[in-house]
Order: sequence, then structure tokens, then C-alpha cells
Amino acid sequence: MTPIVLAPDANVPALDIEEAIVGRALTFRRFDESDPGRIPDEAWRTCDAVLKWKNMRLTADVIDRLDRCRFIVRVGVGTDNIDVDAARERGIPVANVPNYGTTEVADHGIALLLSLARGIEPYQARLRADLVGGFHAAGVPTVRRLRGSVFGAIGLGRIGTAMARRAKGFDMDVVYYDPFLPSGHELGFGLRRVKSLEALLGEADVVSLHTPLTDATRGIMDADAFSAMKPGSILVNIARGPLVDFDALEAALRSGHLAAAGLDVLPEEPPRHPHPLITAWQQREAWIDGRLILTPHAAYFSAASYHDMRAFSAQTLLDHFAAGVTRDVVNPGWERNRPA
Repeated sequence: MTPIVLAPDANVPALDIEEAIVGRALTFRRFDESDPGRIPDEAWRTCDAVLKWKNMRLTADVIDRLDRCRFIVRVGVGTDNIDVDAARERGIPVANVPNYGTTEVADHGIALLLSLARGIEPYQARLRADLVGGFHAAGVPTVRRLRGSVFGAIGLGRIGTAMARRAKGFDMDVVYYDPFLPSGHELGFGLRRVKSLEALLGEADVVSLHTPLTDATRGIMDADAFSAMKPGSILVNIARGPLVDFDALEAALRSGHLAAAGLDVLPEEPPRHPHPLITAWQQREAWIDGRLILTPHAAYFSAASYHDMRAFSAQTLLDHFAAGVTRDVVNPGWERNRPA
């Protein structure tokens, strides 16, 4: 019997890319919902796998309904919308797709930094308003020389490493903090490593976030963290929105202690109930204009990376069911609870 893969929140018209990968080895059952309750109960209970996009939360009560499910694959990297512990308790491995979009995300992060450090948006606004009167360079407070300044990466996984390499290409002094990497890791990359978050914040001119969202990292950039940063520094977040306490971010920007921020991710996506900082940015209030850049969680996106994300997730499913290969698992220990 052909395994059935439930795609409960596939926000694409058809699973054509996925079907081209798996052929007749798997059968997809596609929905485009954000509420698990809108999926028929029998669909949850009879599927052999779940292909999870980003618009629905797989909570413990949903996972409890996966009577036959043997695999959950996240179409993307982040798994904070899946209760991976509940899946582990049910003996269900959860995998993500870590090998797509790395270069796009790193390029996007550097683009946010360059746009702020070189005043791209304020210069455009000046010229748009007055081609003659606005034709001057001075007076944009975020503009600075990058060469010789300190780029601080919090987390040095794939994307953090790619960002660090790019920062070195701009002759920045790269330092990182990552307590999960083995001793000596820095020697292979020729980077500087610090032993604490506080040490990094105290010397970095640019702080770039590259950690997953966990209970330990949620709100890692809070009021204390912003106070520990160097005056006039820049924050870049291309990881997860809730890593940053937005009240603390607004206060740091309003005080001028933080010069600017470039964010591709927000605490709520899309921001249906925008934070006052976002409202001030929308209205181009003078105190924030040109000091904040927001993009719509688009760092990963290109036609090539989007295709890779879908194709690689389908290949992960196929390898599991056709070859017995289960890779890129984010909830180790699931084997201990696997049904006999």
C-alpha cells in the first residue's frame, strides 16, 4: 500500500515539484489551512507522514491524532511551529531541510547591513523629494566605515558561518559566540571566539543573530542585552523574530544607544497587530526614519532556493520510505519510543 503524506498547510496551488521527486512511491493529500480543526480527523489518523509548511502549528493534541504517522518533515528550517517533544514521545522523527537558502539568507543579512551602513534608503528619500537640494552625502547617522569594525555573530551554524565569511570579505573583524560548538572550532575558520554573550555584545559594532528559537533563546535580545551593546551599534536579525524583545528594541532605538536595526523577521508574522515601533516606522516618524529596515521574512527566497526547499523536503520523505534513510532529525531520542 502506497504511504499517504498529509500536507495540511501547503500554501501552493499544487504539489507538482514534490510529486515529480517521489513519483508513485508516495501519495500526497494536500490542504491549505492554518487551523488543524479544518482538516478531517481521518486525514490526521490515516496519514503515514506529514509534510509541514509554515502556516499551522502542530501541537501535542494534533500529534496525538497521528495514529499511523511515521515521519514529519518541515518544509524549511525552523521547527518552532511543531511540538517536537510530543513527536518524540510518540516515536515520530521530525526532520527539517537545513541545506537550502543558506547563501540567500546570508546575502540578505549583509544587504540589510550595507543598506544601513551606507544610508541607501535615506539617500533615496532625499533625492526622491528634491533632486538638487537632496544631492549631498552628510547627515545620515547610520553611515559608517565597515572596514576594521567588529562583526559579532551570535551562533555560528551554516548561515552564521556564511555571514561571517561575507563580513570578513568587507575587512571586518569577526567575533562569535556559540556555546554548542566544540573547542577549537574557531581555528578552522580563522575567527575569534568569545566565551559569553556579554563579551560579544560589549565589543561588536554589528550584532547578527543566528540562533534557533528555543526557550533559552526567546527574548535573548532584551533590555539588558541592548544595554550591554556598544553605543551606536547595529542589530541584524535574519533568524527568528521572537529572539528580540521589541519593547527593548524600541527603547534602545529611541534613546539612540542603538543606531539602527535591520530585521527580516518579526515576533508576529504577518504583523496583524503591529508593535508601536513598527507603526512609527510605517509613519516615517523622524526619530526612526532611516534607522530601521524591515523585510517580510524574505531572506530565504529566490526561485532557486524555493525550488530546493520543496524538492529537498520531498527527497527526505522518499529516502525515508523507499530507502529507510532518516536524516536531518531535530528530535533525537524518538527511536526509544518507536512502536514495536
